[in-house]
Amino acid sequence: MARLLGTLRSSQPVARFQRCCGLFPAGEEGGGGGDPAEGTRDRGACNGVGAQRRPAAAGRGPPRNGVRGGRGPQGCAQKYIVKNYFYYYLFKFSAALGEEIFYITFLPFIYWNIDHSVSRRMIIIWSIVMYIGQVSKDILKWPRPLSPPVVKLEMRTDAEYGMPSTHAMAATAISFSFLIATMNQYKYPFELGLVAAFVFSTLVCLSRLYTGMHTVLDVIGGALISAVLLMLLYPAWDMIDHLLLTSPFCPLLSIVVPLVLCYNYPKLDYYSPTRGDTTTILGAGAGATVGFWLNNQYAAPAYTSKNLQLGFPLITSKIAMVVLARFFVGIFVVLLTRQLMKSVVLATLRYWYKFPIGDLEARRRLEVEVPYKFITYSSVGFSATVIVPLLHELLGLM
Repeated sequence: MARLLGTLRSSQPVARFQRCCGLFPAGEEGGGGGDPAEGTRDRGACNGVGAQRRPAAAGRGPPRNGVRGGRGPQGCAQKYIVKNYFYYYLFKFSAALGEEIFYITFLPFIYWNIDHSVSRRMIIIWSIVMYIGQVSKDILKWPRPLSPPVVKLEMRTDAEYGMPSTHAMAATAISFSFLIATMNQYKYPFELGLVAAFVFSTLVCLSRLYTGMHTVLDVIGGALISAVLLMLLYPAWDMIDHLLLTSPFCPLLSIVVPLVLCYNYPKLDYYSPTRGDTTTILGAGAGATVGFWLNNQYAAPAYTSKNLQLGFPLITSKIAMVVLARFFVGIFVVLLTRQLMKSVVLATLRYWYKFPIGDLEARRRLEVEVPYKFITYSSVGFSATVIVPLLHELLGLM
């Protein structure tokens, strides 16, 4: 068992998977069938947190002769060759399904167009799962795959530790919580929903191997942790939902508890974006939760899903146009809120703590990063659940 776990934790399976999918380092464009060499950490490698203490590598020029370039978070340059563009774009797209752009579009879409209760459950599960995953990374401190032999296609997340894969955790939690929350409310074949959830989570998990960001064990561990959390939380779904909607303490606890968790995030010897990402997630969840409570207390407009309960084939062009209008109006307001709050909060913090606008190190300090991220994204969550529905009603999109 120890040998199997060691193999799953090594970089070799990741490198072999990349080669099988047509992704090679520039030096291996001949692409033999042998195992990739393990390599060392001293060859200008992009090895996750280990690269934090390396000097920046030389800059890269424009891609020539089909050779693409990637850069690590500290300027670590790496060239690679893509021989199968189907897998390249498939897994790049799949990796984006675990990024902020997906969360800020998909979760509000469910709230505006499908069902409030489904959206509430998904957002709460997502917040809990992601917090546990992010904290686990900085407690376990397992490094990401070595490069070489692995080709790394992403820059920012390479500065974090690897175990567990929060992409795998989020994909598993979102897809299967959506399945569980809707299977008794909407008329669609359960087998179809199960296959869709499995395909979605599998694509995201495989994308983390293809992009070279995680070992096989990171991905398996993330998916399993998420599955266990879902099983533990599922019996309490209705109770949690009821408390969120009716408890007079909900708004206070929704703000205070996430803030305490953010300010007491595990400390590292160097800066990692995990604390900022965690604050973003908890902030969005907190703002949305306050919005849920207000909607229930003051009877804010509720979206009806009766048209969808009879089955998706009955969706008409009129319904489709309303759905799209709600989505684009809502996303415009959400993005506007995010940009406005970023500017206002950052300007306030700069004035309070007296640091220049271009001081990146100051923005990474605990007393700046946490309020900056938390206030910005709690405003986004509140806007998505309160302001946007009111605007939809005003525009006749209910």
